[in-house]
Amino acid sequence: MNIPRTSYPRVVIIGGGFAGVALAKKLSKQEVQVVLLDKHNYHTFQPLLYQVSTGGLEPDSIAYPIRKILKDFPNFYFRLANVNEIDSKKNKVKTNIGNLKFDYLVIASGSVTNYFGNAEIEKHSMAMKTIPQSLNLRSLILENFEDALLTSDLNERNALMNFVIVGGGPTGVELAGALAEIKKGILPKDYPDLDTRLAQIHVVQSGDCILKGMSSKASQKAEDFLEKLGVNIWKNVRVTNYDGKTATTNTDLTFETATLIWAAGVKGATINGLNSEDFITKGNRVIVNKFSQVKGFEHIFAIGDIAYMEAEDFPNGLPMMAQPAIQQGEQLGDNLLNLIEEKPLKSFVYKDKGAMATIGRNKAVVDLKNWRFQGVFAWFVWMFVHLFFLIGFRNRMVVFVNWVYNYIRFDREARLIIRPFKNKNNL
Repeated sequence: MNIPRTSYPRVVIIGGGFAGVALAKKLSKQEVQVVLLDKHNYHTFQPLLYQVSTGGLEPDSIAYPIRKILKDFPNFYFRLANVNEIDSKKNKVKTNIGNLKFDYLVIASGSVTNYFGNAEIEKHSMAMKTIPQSLNLRSLILENFEDALLTSDLNERNALMNFVIVGGGPTGVELAGALAEIKKGILPKDYPDLDTRLAQIHVVQSGDCILKGMSSKASQKAEDFLEKLGVNIWKNVRVTNYDGKTATTNTDLTFETATLIWAAGVKGATINGLNSEDFITKGNRVIVNKFSQVKGFEHIFAIGDIAYMEAEDFPNGLPMMAQPAIQQGEQLGDNLLNLIEEKPLKSFVYKDKGAMATIGRNKAVVDLKNWRFQGVFAWFVWMFVHLFFLIGFRNRMVVFVNWVYNYIRFDREARLIIRPFKNKNNL
């Protein structure tokens, strides 16, 4: 990999997500050599992926080059690589571009879509976990309406305009709200010769409420917002299969749809070498202690979505969200320096800053520690927080200008089929 060997300890970070970037920043000016490995050369702001999928933003608005984030930091190296295996006995990572020795290894590989073992759903549904997947979904949504114009088969036309979102978490709820606003304000103008009123948006939730991790008031208010936008919400219903045309459930309910979007959960993106039952627990996550050390190791760590760390308020592990990942990355930076200097390690304490979700124009729900609110003010708070956590001044300005323009014009300029996506079932 052409990484020079120095007298400084080498810290290898796998993954350039929230956790990996937070850790790299923390170590940026310390006497350590930091090597960050990722299969993409950019950091993705995942909370806004749904806006790329629905034409609200272009992908470069929510992506930022990793090299640019850390360009002024000494002793930092980035390599574009797929990590294939971790050799914990020889302190080595094996990648598609070569092997690399480490003194300390940090696994921040994040998470991937969890299909719960259903190969048919994985084959035929659409995921929205990465920028390429979001672009595929955007193209498919627009292509479906183009195809709906061309068919005289009423059932096929309805299926092309029928969208089923599996999962009532923040991703599913925000996507449903965005699609509903497109149906209301954009499709009639773009397709005047198509009865877009027939378009249907369904949210299928296996539990008895949406936004399960938030307060009951936020959940109910989000449901009210979606229903006013014309979204159909099906609770206590679980999708059991999807063959590309028909989605079946554990009830008598079925959906004829050309687009099933799977937002029903994620699991840890484990790496060979640390994927045995000794290290992995529920959600395919790596077991770590209160110092983020992987079970059984002092020099191998895991942070972010991949890490399973129990806490008093989170007996089933910290939530797989940006805030725990950022906080773990920053804390581990301090602990690595303590470890190198043979000082005591500090236990990680998660500071829960709350949760929020937007359902569309002037509609959002926010749960803070001592304050819960919904509606227009919550929507402005949601926008401010997301702008604040975006990396790069340009990205913040581009997103802000897009949001202002979309709000004034009730439009989404990025509804472009840049790279056509052909559905595997040719629907």
